[in-house]
Order: sequence, then C-alpha cells, then structure tokens
Amino acid sequence: MKLSTLVAAGVLLAGATFNTGIVLAQGNAPAATGAVEQPSDIVQASAQGILKDLDANREMYRKDPSKVSALVDKYLLPHFDTEYAARLVLAKYWRTATDDQKKRFIDAFYHSLLSNYGSALAEFTADRLKVFPTNVSATDDHATVRSEVKRDNGDRIAVNYELRKEPTGWKAYDVNIDGISYVKSYREDFGAQIEQKGIESVIARLQKGDKPDSIKKTTDKTS
Repeated sequence: MKLSTLVAAGVLLAGATFNTGIVLAQGNAPAATGAVEQPSDIVQASAQGILKDLDANREMYRKDPSKVSALVDKYLLPHFDTEYAARLVLAKYWRTATDDQKKRFIDAFYHSLLSNYGSALAEFTADRLKVFPTNVSATDDHATVRSEVKRDNGDRIAVNYELRKEPTGWKAYDVNIDGISYVKSYREDFGAQIEQKGIESVIARLQKGDKPDSIKKTTDKTS
C-alpha cells in the first residue's frame, strides 16, 4: 500500500462525532457525562464514522472513488475549520482578497484534498491508525492530537492534528504528517505564486488538484 493511502487518512480524518471502534492508545477512556470534551475523542470518532461506512461499501468506493467526497462531507466538513485553514494558508493575502475570492479559495482548497486523496482513502483500514489521548482542561482553546499510521513494512508515520476550540466545539484546521504541516506547505508554496501572478492563479491551480512539492514528496513515497 502506498504511503499516499496512509497520508490520505491523516488529511481527511480530522473531526466529527460518530462511534464504532478503532485502535485507541491506552488511557483514553470514554468521557463521563459532564466531563471536558477531549480533542482526541473527536479525531477518533471521525475516523470511526468514515471507516464504518468504508467497510460497509468498500467495493463501491473502489469502483467510484468520487463517491468518497460525499462520505467526507458527511463526517468531516461540519467539524473542520475550512475558513480558518484557508486564512492561515493565504496569510497576508487574505486581507486583500475579495469576499468572492475567499469563498472560491476555501472551496477549491477543500475539494483539492478530496480529489487528491479520495481513491487512496478507499483503501484505508482501521488497524492502521492509533490515536493517542489528550488531556485538555476546560480553559484550553488549542490542542495537538497525536496519532500514528502504520505502513505495510511496519513503520509508523507520525500524524498530528491541530485543533482549536470554537463556540460550537473543537475543530481541526491543520495536519502535520511526518513533520510536514499542510498549512505551512501550502502557504509557502502559494505565497510566491500569489506575489507573482495573483490569487486567481492559485485558485485555478487548486481546482486542478495540484499539490505543493513538499507534500508531493511525502505522498509519492511507497511502502
């Protein structure tokens, strides 16, 4: 299995609330009623929901990977802070972009991830992911959720999620895979292009599903 399959899980399994059963590191017991919501529970629950649906309909998703988009929209999109991630990627260019450009950039950024990783996610299985528990307090507003994804050769790739607390709960906005931050990679790559050609060129590039070189080097590796 290519590492892109494992990376796909890291990118797309970053926030929802559902419940079945995936590997969870020892010490992360279900939260008691009234207890502080733990970001690690949200990451795990997102993975569980997607994997349950994948297992039930895996052959369908293999034949038509485009259907994975609807699956991710169902479990991920409501709990992933796409606007905040886009603001971090655009950095100073967010302030000068029009409302229409911001909207189209957010949409293109999100759907570029789906187009890049939908087919890889169709091959992902529950035994490959371990989520480590967090222990945030009621006053914390930022958390890093650590996880590991196992490759065919037994190596484990570190996949860390960045989340922040909003009025509606914890939402993910970045994923760091084997030391590479998606937000930082896109920001560095797109910043130079926006400076030279403007934001419209980046939106067009995203709509084609293009990835920064630093991310290509990670996802193009094989097991």
